[in-house]
Amino acid sequence: MNTIALSGTPRTDLGTKYAAQLRRTKQVPCVLYGGESNLHFSVDGAALKKVIFTPELNGVEIEMGGRKILAMVQDKQFHPVTDEVLHVDFVELNENEEAVADLTLRLIGQAIGVRKGGKLSQNLRKVRVSGLPGKLPGHLELDIADLDINKTIHVSDLKFDGLTVLDNEDDVVVAVKMAKKQEEAAAGAAAPAADAKKAEAKK
Repeated sequence: MNTIALSGTPRTDLGTKYAAQLRRTKQVPCVLYGGESNLHFSVDGAALKKVIFTPELNGVEIEMGGRKILAMVQDKQFHPVTDEVLHVDFVELNENEEAVADLTLRLIGQAIGVRKGGKLSQNLRKVRVSGLPGKLPGHLELDIADLDINKTIHVSDLKFDGLTVLDNEDDVVVAVKMAKKQEEAAAGAAAPAADAKKAEAKK
């Protein structure tokens, strides 16, 4: 897991009024869960963007009160109009304990079914996995080069080293279907053949 360093400032004044004061100084109120007690702190908003506005999973090394704490973003809140980050929840990580994360799934290779004229559809763009922090990558990759027309990859087909996939095994991840024009052409070709068989049978 890649890590990004953040400097946190502990805060003791809690509540909406104090959170608004922090935001006016370009600081973002945060909470760290998962330790012996919940820690309330603030982080520079510009520095936080490196963690928030990316499709990659990044660990965060929060330096605060002389300590360095490994953590991961658990939840975030945005302003409904400006997309300004209003609040972030972090969860503390233990290098020897598995963590749960939603990872972006990237497809690599061109499916053989697409080369034949099929249409590719990706139903699952994020995959929920569990694994030790050191085993969690920034994103996942799935090779679809061998995926033919009318073939499907399900969650149960996914295998990633050191990770357990937590999504429903029956969910469709990606599929290649026959293009609509091909279906119409196949249907059009099948109709005369069927009529011919009927005519032959009547004889």
